[in-house]
Amino acid sequence: MGVTTTAPQHGSSTVTNGFRVDVRPEYLPDHSRPDRNKFVFGYRVRITNEDGQRARLRSRHWVIVDADGDRHDVVGEGVVGHQPDLAPGQTFEYTSYCPLETPWGTMEGRYTFIAEDGESFDITVARFYLVSAEIEAKG
Repeated sequence: MGVTTTAPQHGSSTVTNGFRVDVRPEYLPDHSRPDRNKFVFGYRVRITNEDGQRARLRSRHWVIVDADGDRHDVVGEGVVGHQPDLAPGQTFEYTSYCPLETPWGTMEGRYTFIAEDGESFDITVARFYLVSAEIEAKG
């Protein structure tokens, strides 16, 4: 059971253990204050069960690295207050955000699922890039 990853513009798309995770980040200028080193990024996650077994998302682990190389780990139950139970062919989508003190950074991580048979397994969320408008303009 390998991991397949593609990298659309700044986002990521990964398939692990029969689950696809697509992430689309965006810079949120209306919530950011570059003059105060506050850069806010939103991201939309779409999780699709392409496997033959139902499973419930139990927890998440994000690794966030800013432009200074500072690493922050975020671990918690479920995602945005939910622990979606996905049957084969079902999808769960959510949006969240990440504030940084630098104009760019990266996020990656994993979701831990529990299958119907009680077995725990991890799903990879491939690295995606948080890039502010100021960085985009520089090219």
